Amino acid sequence: METMRKDADPQRRCIVSGESLPREALLRFVVAPDGSVIPDLDEKLPGRGLWLRPERDILRTACVKGAFSKAARRETRLPDDLTAQVERLLRRRCLDLLGLARRSGALVAGYEKVRAFLKSEEAGVLLAASDGAADGRGKIRALAPDVPLVDAFAAHELGQAVGREHIVHAAIAKGRLADRILHEARRLSGVRGDTAEAGRSD
Repeated sequence: METMRKDADPQRRCIVSGESLPREALLRFVVAPDGSVIPDLDEKLPGRGLWLRPERDILRTACVKGAFSKAARRETRLPDDLTAQVERLLRRRCLDLLGLARRSGALVAGYEKVRAFLKSEEAGVLLAASDGAADGRGKIRALAPDVPLVDAFAAHELGQAVGREHIVHAAIAKGRLADRILHEARRLSGVRGDTAEAGRSD
């Protein structure tokens, strides 16, 4: 019966804004036995979940106004860099997913390979290195203007994720992995406080 209730109630309440939103639109935290607040991005840790919108201002407000203690109804201890910790975890999740995409054959890298890929296949996400040339980002966007583009990672980060020295342009085939990468990139964008949403396809 508990499993049925959980499946029937996919929404959770943000402890700062009070909004009820789908679980996938929120970040989960738990309070450890010693009172430490721990990010639980995999949503697997035991204990009652405390949920927040993945936005920098929301995280800061939760820390400053004691939202975790109020929601948990107990004293909690926050790391000094909770927002930075969440950002690092989300970056790692994104890059790990890129590595998985490469191993599964869903990722192609290099401008010419991306261009050839898009002639016969449909991409779910385009990637452009944040430190690549602006005209290069424009060129890859022009290849598939309706496909979301993520430019949150430097060339060396993209390269390390897939076992290369650096990558400036890449594409992920449309499918579940592309959807997961885009989802995590958007959460990362919110936590970073980016003015433009990651994965935009303007």
